[in-house]
Amino acid sequence: MSFGTVINCMDGRTQLPANAYLEQELKVDYVDTITEAGPVRILGDEPDSALTESIMARVRISTDKHGSKCVAIVAHYDCAGNPVPEERQREQLDLAVRFVAAQCPGIRILGLWIDENWTVSKVCAAWD
Repeated sequence: MSFGTVINCMDGRTQLPANAYLEQELKVDYVDTITEAGPVRILGDEPDSALTESIMARVRISTDKHGSKCVAIVAHYDCAGNPVPEERQREQLDLAVRFVAAQCPGIRILGLWIDENWTVSKVCAAWD
């Protein structure tokens, strides 16, 4: 069994596209899903917050207990939890990827954008 991890928005429209992308691109059997409203805002702009700590505790469960070797972070069109322009979300996504990479040595970190057609594209990536 192989696992990937996704830090995704709670918006149900993003769940299936993100999971399908990871299953196909990473060839994983299962995707551990961590959800919050606007996670790139939390991880990118609030690295010292309790929510960030909660997200990272769940990431460690996935990497330590399930052996996940990749964590994807999702930003998306029409995010109610982070109602800022796409350009700002992409900046936050880059900050979030860098933050998570620093916290997870040896784990591949991907930044994904989901557009208005619910199509997923990789916009940034990091290794520790």
